Amino acid sequence: MKRTTTKLADGRELIYYDLDRDDAADRDTLDRRLLEPVDSRPELRLDRATGEWIAIASHRQGRVHLPPTDACPLCPSREGHRSEIPAADYEVAVFENRFPSLAGRVGRCEVVCFTSEHGASFADLTEDRARLVLDAWTDRTERLTALPGIEQVYCFENRGAEIGVTLAHPHGQIYAFPFVPPRTAKMVAVAASHRTATGRNLFEDLLAEARAATSRVVLAGEHWTAFVPYAARWPYEVHLHPHRRVPDLTRLTEAERVEFPGIYLELLRRFDRLFLPEGRSTPTAPTPYISAWHQAPATGGHELALHLELFTVRRTADKLKYLAGVESGMESFVNDVAPEAAAQRLREVAS
Repeated sequence: MKRTTTKLADGRELIYYDLDRDDAADRDTLDRRLLEPVDSRPELRLDRATGEWIAIASHRQGRVHLPPTDACPLCPSREGHRSEIPAADYEVAVFENRFPSLAGRVGRCEVVCFTSEHGASFADLTEDRARLVLDAWTDRTERLTALPGIEQVYCFENRGAEIGVTLAHPHGQIYAFPFVPPRTAKMVAVAASHRTATGRNLFEDLLAEARAATSRVVLAGEHWTAFVPYAARWPYEVHLHPHRRVPDLTRLTEAERVEFPGIYLELLRRFDRLFLPEGRSTPTAPTPYISAWHQAPATGGHELALHLELFTVRRTADKLKYLAGVESGMESFVNDVAPEAAAQRLREVAS
């Protein structure tokens, strides 16, 4: 991997990641836009009823929303259109979000552009390019974790208008939280209780149970297993674990990194084949999904295991799973698809 760091016109950091080869492009193109300095001042407020931190980021109301393709801010710059990426082409690019939920003393938000191809998706990447994204996630995890006050680094992708995506270009985000988010805090507490009760690690047990209950395994390699959790929240939800427990992306071995792209790309492609119309071999619309890396936080995270959670809000070809009164009001999930049936369907749509 070749990393090149530069600045955008308003002072935000931009990092290019390229495959390390002799013909790797130079990344010295300047951002010649006339941009006002970013004046985002998100604030954290404590919900005293739950003990959870809420980010107040009213400046995000003005962010770009579903622009036409020729005005996409994540495409490479060209004559007549200067974007967030000054270069005429790129492989992977990461930059500070101009409309961050967290910034300054209350964390940091970054955008990760997976490819310069506007009409592509992560599933369209080659294994080499998917590995480059993994390397970028890893590098950002290491560097953001080192910032003062950062408790957890969260790499994720939202795909699809059904998820609320405002930019169609294939991209993800990274949040560097100055606190331990609620879901992680719950996992920390449950993992600690499991250790006290059994003397074992919770996530090692969950992986072993899934691998033993083959009805929930979707696919497995030498170093990774993808399975539907026993108590899945979402209609189609898959957890991808390395077989060796590690706290975060920086601790993966080279063998684990080499195997990951093939398994992850196959998972994404199976998600796209879940709702194929009868007689078609390609989807009429991409499956909306959220893909989320769970990494151990700085505080109390020694029992947590790195894993990726991939799920879709679609339950059938023409029905979505809405978080209505029970889920949104009480945080009590009801799943309409049995986890074993979901795993079987994901096995059936293998390429």
